[in-house]
Amino acid sequence: MRLLHSLSVFALICATPAVTLAAGNLAGQEPIVVTVELGRPGEHVFVPSKLRFETGKLYKLVLKNPSNDPHYFTSHAFSQMVFTRKVQVTQARDGKTVTLAEFKGAIREIEVYPGQSAEWWFVPVASGRATDLRCGITASDGKSHADHGMVGEIVIE
Repeated sequence: MRLLHSLSVFALICATPAVTLAAGNLAGQEPIVVTVELGRPGEHVFVPSKLRFETGKLYKLVLKNPSNDPHYFTSHAFSQMVFTRKVQVTQARDGKTVTLAEFKGAIREIEVYPGQSAEWWFVPVASGRATDLRCGITASDGKSHADHGMVGEIVIE
């Protein structure tokens, strides 16, 4: 009877679609730091405008705004392909980075004010291409920053 039960369990495992499990302690990873400038004085751009990430790795995406305007980092497609660990609002004080606030849960859009920065800590959980990275803030001419070229692409492998 025991042998029959063991064979049944083995048959069930063999018939089940393959499941890929992550190796190691994902919570203990050191983050891979990627920095993106949101605009530059007089320019509506993401620098760089093409980002590449790998599934299963922890990233700290540092969003810095060196421009004179607020900017959004918005991508619904990207937000669907990552697990957000946290988003932090940071500020440089006396040569150190100080965390002012921390947010958890699903994040689709981050607004960074002029001269400020934010950190988005995430792990990509699905591969794909997000072509909807944009800044949707309206400029003084009535067009969005995206209309002025503030768009980008994110690839997750």
